[in-house]
Amino acid sequence: MFNRIHHVAIICSDYEKSKDFYVNKLGLTVVSEVFRVERKLYKLDLAVNGIYQIELFSFENPPARPSRPEAQGLRHLAFEVDDIEKEIARLNDADITTEPIRVDEWTGKRFTFFADPDGLPLELYEVE
Repeated sequence: MFNRIHHVAIICSDYEKSKDFYVNKLGLTVVSEVFRVERKLYKLDLAVNGIYQIELFSFENPPARPSRPEAQGLRHLAFEVDDIEKEIARLNDADITTEPIRVDEWTGKRFTFFADPDGLPLELYEVE
């Protein structure tokens, strides 16, 4: 039986740009950072609200992948928030563009999408 999701791995095209985005703009916490010489890649472990959840990788010349929320494969990565308008303002202040707020027709909860530097769709999902 599964306990929970352990982590999500993200491969970026520009390590420094993505590190700045996830750490300085989104506010995730660095758990560890290593450079793997044999594979020529960085691996940055990040925590969301104190819980290790994201691995950011920098492989050389990774192939592009469709990444809109409706593309086949992993649809998006969602961050739970208490106040969506406050988080949208924080992201917009960091020059991150967000889509208009939508309402989930089944749950009545509000959500919106934005993108990381490689166009990976990210979501804010309000739980309050």
